[in-house]
Amino acid sequence: MPHPDKIEDKTDEEIVRLSLENKENYLWLMKRYENKLLRYILRLTNYPKEDAEDILQEVFIKAYLNLNDFNRNLKFSSWIYRICHNEVISHWRKMKVRPQMTELIDNNLKFSTNAPIYKELEIKLNKGKINEVLNQIPLKYREVLVLRYWDEKDYNEMADILRVPLGTVGTLLNRAKKSFKEMTIKQNINF
Repeated sequence: MPHPDKIEDKTDEEIVRLSLENKENYLWLMKRYENKLLRYILRLTNYPKEDAEDILQEVFIKAYLNLNDFNRNLKFSSWIYRICHNEVISHWRKMKVRPQMTELIDNNLKFSTNAPIYKELEIKLNKGKINEVLNQIPLKYREVLVLRYWDEKDYNEMADILRVPLGTVGTLLNRAKKSFKEMTIKQNINF
């Protein structure tokens, strides 16, 4: 059984409270969200990893600077994802150009040692096709697909992150799936 006083066993909201008392505790939140938020940024932007890491650094700085404003009655994960979302949008506005498209195949995929090599290749090819299609659909649709299917956020969290009504999340998700499907048909991509 985990020791109840270990900080890594505490909830996000408890760590926020501890971080306000001692700034070194904020590192636990960073550690907890670093990989999740980096994947989120990469999926939304298709930027090189170094650029995504720069955005992530800004996210953690802004979250830390605004930690006093965090409403502890809400979920920290939704709050930090919202900051991340805003930072990505802000970065795009600064660039004022569409990000260059690069292939986004996750080279860190873990396969079982007994998986046939062709299955591994098929998975990588499908990921490449999915990312190719994602990069061609509007950002508002890409965001909901990434939040729902990669980051496994529920509708309430998505509404909090995107700052839209709950019903709008469902509408956006349906339109996003339709747009994704239309793009795969248009490009004759089969999964």
